[in-house]
Amino acid sequence: MLTLVGMACASGFIGGIAGNPADVMNVRMQSDAALPPAQRRNYRHAFHGLVQMTKTEGFGSLFRGVWPNSTRAILMTASQLASYDTFKRMCIEKAGMADNLGTHFTASFMAGFVATTVCSPVDVIKTRIMSASPAESRGHTIMGLLRDICRKEGLAWTFRGWVPSFIRLGPHTIATFLFLEEHKKLYRKMKAL
Repeated sequence: MLTLVGMACASGFIGGIAGNPADVMNVRMQSDAALPPAQRRNYRHAFHGLVQMTKTEGFGSLFRGVWPNSTRAILMTASQLASYDTFKRMCIEKAGMADNLGTHFTASFMAGFVATTVCSPVDVIKTRIMSASPAESRGHTIMGLLRDICRKEGLAWTFRGWVPSFIRLGPHTIATFLFLEEHKKLYRKMKAL
């Protein structure tokens, strides 16, 4: 279990860094329509946005929010993998379920619930950092942002957007683990294990 969590954390960290520019672009393009017309970035497409960001804000803007993003990726992969294996074992040992599609679906559904809950506070922080304009983010630290959010919104901010996140992440987690289990079955069959 410890090795699995360690590998999940390492892969999540690397994935968080590698995917950060695309994530910044995704957050900005989604929030652009909600901004007043004078503040909109009006990126035509993702590549145009990446070029514009680099030209106007510098190369470092591609990695705005990289620490919350990497933290989220670590939490996501570790909580998904660890909770899936735990729930699968519980379904088989405690609930008497067979190692089949129904068990895999149940365990992955619960793993998606855990992963969404664990990642929710980091998602909120990451989104706010990535969608901020350079002027808004200047001089702000993550701790300063947390202090401001808690002061203005209380602790309710930690689960803002949980339902839409679960609607996205639940099916993603289910599909991931169902494909993984089927892949493992096929691999064992091919290798006669």
